[in-house]
Amino acid sequence: MSLALTDQDKLTLRTAAWGAVSLMSAAGAAGSPHKVATHGSIALTSATGPVGHVLTKAPKGVKYGKSVADLADVVLPALTAAMSLLKQQAPAEADNFRNTVIVAIEASARTQNGEPSPTMTEMARKITTALDAA
Repeated sequence: MSLALTDQDKLTLRTAAWGAVSLMSAAGAAGSPHKVATHGSIALTSATGPVGHVLTKAPKGVKYGKSVADLADVVLPALTAAMSLLKQQAPAEADNFRNTVIVAIEASARTQNGEPSPTMTEMARKITTALDAA
């Protein structure tokens, strides 16, 4: 299956998925943000199907801002937009994208010793809410 995605569509998907990992990394900063980002990135680059082909590259030229709030202002709407776009074009790929992002945030959260921090748990909830808003 192939998707008819424009360059802007691909940028939206990349911004959403890679931005979700960045949000988890920012939320886990008390632990090891590098490990959080590494585990989330591995999950994204392990994606399959048309979504996997899009997510093999991180977005270029995206301005995430200087704070976690700025980052969330870009990423959370991009997650919803990505889901809307994929639901219109290929519902199975919307499920693939959602599952890929969920695996990435779960992989990110598991890098902490024991349970994820409350901050990471709340960020994961916000990401999931944005995915499901479409």
